[in-house]
Parts: sequence; C-alpha cells; structure tokens
Amino acid sequence: MNRREFSSTMVMLGAGVHAATAQGASSDKSAAYYQEPARKLPVKQCDVVVAGGGTAGVVTALASARQGAKTVLIEKKGYPGGTVTEGGTALHSFYNLWKAFPNAKKRQVVKGIAQEIIDRLAKVGATTGHAEMTKGFNYDSMCTAIDTEMYKLVTFEMLVESGVHVCVGTMLVDAIRDGSRIKGVIAESRSGREAIFAGSFVDCTAIGDLAARAGAEYTEPNDYSVANSIGVANVSVEKYHEFLKSSGALKEYSEGMRSGKPGKIVRLHANGRKLPAEFRAAAGKIGMSVVITTVHDDYFMFIKLNCRIPGKPTDRDAVTRTELELRKRQAKAIQVLRKFVPGCEKAFIARTSPTLCIRRGRRIVCDYDITHEDVIGGRHFADDIMVYGFHDSAPRYQIANGGTYGIPYKALRAAKIDNLLVAGMMITSDHRAHMSTRNTVCCMGQGQAAGTAAALCAAKKCAMRDLPYTELRKALETGGVYFES
Repeated sequence: MNRREFSSTMVMLGAGVHAATAQGASSDKSAAYYQEPARKLPVKQCDVVVAGGGTAGVVTALASARQGAKTVLIEKKGYPGGTVTEGGTALHSFYNLWKAFPNAKKRQVVKGIAQEIIDRLAKVGATTGHAEMTKGFNYDSMCTAIDTEMYKLVTFEMLVESGVHVCVGTMLVDAIRDGSRIKGVIAESRSGREAIFAGSFVDCTAIGDLAARAGAEYTEPNDYSVANSIGVANVSVEKYHEFLKSSGALKEYSEGMRSGKPGKIVRLHANGRKLPAEFRAAAGKIGMSVVITTVHDDYFMFIKLNCRIPGKPTDRDAVTRTELELRKRQAKAIQVLRKFVPGCEKAFIARTSPTLCIRRGRRIVCDYDITHEDVIGGRHFADDIMVYGFHDSAPRYQIANGGTYGIPYKALRAAKIDNLLVAGMMITSDHRAHMSTRNTVCCMGQGQAAGTAAALCAAKKCAMRDLPYTELRKALETGGVYFES
C-alpha cells in the first residue's frame, strides 16, 4: 500500500468511526464511544466454571471433575500450568520447615492432587522429586523442581482424562450476575463469543478477572515486582557451583534427580553480598536472580528478571512498557552470565515466559482475611481446608516451631457473592501473610479445596456459605488432603 492509498483508507476508517458514534454513543466530543449492538449468544450449560488454568486452576478443575461435576476450564493460553511453568524456580513447599527446628517432626503437609501431579512427572523423568536441602534449609527443607514443558503436557492429559472440558485460547470477558449470584460468564475465542451458565464458579486467574467482572470487592495493592523468567541452555551447573563456592557465596544447595540420575545438583542459590562486586552490580542493575534450579544437565530451568511495573498489573499500557523492559533485561542477563560465570561462555536463551508473571494482582475481599499473625503463629481454624508450612520470607518469618497453619474455607469465599470462590494468589490483604499463601504449592492446595467445594455446592444447588463443613472435610480427606488433626 502506498502513502496515498494509506491516507485514503484512514479517511474511510475515520468516516466509519463518525458514523458509529452518530448511531450509538456519547455525544461528548472529548471522547468517542461505540455502542455494541445487542446479539444472541450460544449458551453452554455446566455445573462448575473454573476461570484460569494456572497453578491453582489445574487442581481446581481436576478436583471438581472428580467429584462428578460437569466442569469447564477457561484458559487464555494454549496450555495449563501458569506460574508453576513460567514464574517460579521450584515448587514451594510440600513439607514443613522441619530442618530449621531440631525438635520439629518431618512431615509432608500437602498431598492429594498436588502430589499426584509430581508422581506423574516422576514417571516421565520431569521432576527432581522432593530433594532435601543440605544447605540453606532455614528457607525451605526441600526443593521440588519440575520440567516446565512436561508439566504443561502432563497436567493437560490429566484434565482431559478427568473429563474436564478444557477451553484453551479462550478469554473470559464478562460475568452475568443475578442478584447475589453469578449466573454465567461470557467467553470469547476464535470459535466466537458464548455464554457459559453454571451453578458454581471459581476464580483462579491470579489477577481476579472473574471476581472483578462479577462485581466482587477488591483492592490492588501493587506491592510486588513482576518478573519474566528465562531458561538458559549450554551452561554448566557444576561450574556455577564451583564459582559460588570459590566466592564464598554459596547459600543454598540441594541434590536430586537430574537427567535421570540421582545425587545431582538441582538447586543453587547465592548470598548476593558475597558475590564478586562487578557481577553483583551487573545482576542487580537488571533485577537478575542468582538462584537456579534444574532437572536437566547443562540447563538453568529458571533465571528470573525482576522489575517494578510503572503502574498496576491491570494497566495494559504499563504492562506493555514493562514487557519490553523485561525482554531487554533477558538479553542483558545472557551477556552477564557469559562475562562473569564460568561454564556460561556460550549460554543462550532456550525458553521465555509468554507474558510477565505477577506476584499479586487484584486482592479479592473474602469472608476472612488471613493475617501475618495467623501464619507465623501456626493458627488453625475450625474450617481448615489444608495446612501449609512454608514462608517465602524465611528465615525472617517462619511458621512457629517448624509447624503449619491452616487455610480456612471462609478465606476462599468471595464476600457478598453466593457462588464464587477464589483460589491462588488473590487471598489475604497482608503482604507478609501473602508471602506464604501466594506460593505454588499453597495455591495447589487451595485449588483442590475450591474445586471440591464448588462441585459439592453445584450438586446440592446451595450457596458456598451453606455447604456443611463436615461434608467438605470428608471429601477432601477422601481426596488425599493432609490435615494436622
């Protein structure tokens, strides 16, 4: 198209916009609006809608379908997995922090569907297994790393096997309210626009898209950096280990399954203050994390690049600017590794996340707001739906005596909406408490509870608040969920 043709086209487009404005919307000349014409949408009926197929969403949908509920999972990407496959280093944590407390008893406190996923990954050589930390265990007693690509495949297969109707490449664009209940959602894909009606709904979008569109109360704390991680290939895990040791900077160390062999290094982390000054400065300038985990030889599964977003994670234009900045930082990270880290002289990017990863988006107001004191005090509730023992701010904050605290069912119920649960990083307003509840394994545990509850409520045709806790507890125990008492 030449310049004259382009100009003519823009004139015609402009005429179309003016015509649309005249037909429809605001007469306010300071802003243009377009009034969408009403149209009939095809309707799909199901029992439970799960929005978001990420860390919590996969487990939520599995739990719902296994209770016999006709379950629809809506995911905008082409695969499930979320932060587990895109934003983490390892899965924290299936165990309590027993190694930091001499009198604490070792116990696996998250089991059920989350452990089943690890078992399936182990069968195809796609996890380190629960590898014990031998250095740095005042942060976590175990390192459970996974192959990001195999996680996508394995969980996708599990969803289909369980009878979940998986809708990938699909955006949730609106919610249909009927008084204090959600009647349905509107979804859109290349197949078109449709309404999906259900009895129960679970928001696992991480950013609270369904809850916000349904009119739930929320805040946007914007109190974390965002990140985009890269997988780095053609590197030497052993030489990185020697580099950290020789610098006196080795902070965390763990051995597990790597490339099908046990007893291999699978996690390394550095004390940044003890790293060579030039490397420390270069890494700090681009927000580069110096922790690595891997399940393969010659590969760093995650190198995270962090950045503060100049706005909120719900601000499209702020996100766009940050996406570009993070891509620039990824390229610089390779230069830093090649220059300063032995064994990385020919490193290259083998994987990136498709979009930046958040640590918190919208915080949804729920019937109960978990506090910092609840977490570090090891508080349990009469309506516990899981227990958890990891804190991402350890050793500064740790659950008392290497124990656990409970996530209560009421902490997943969106306030003032009868049939909406939220699972994942959207609960608790307390930043310190959120440093525990937002972690991957906690989100998975929340997912099993939310999916189970949603299915039970759909079957009983009752509101989330009317579900007897004894029924939920029994179903969770049958599903392999661990409770302290």
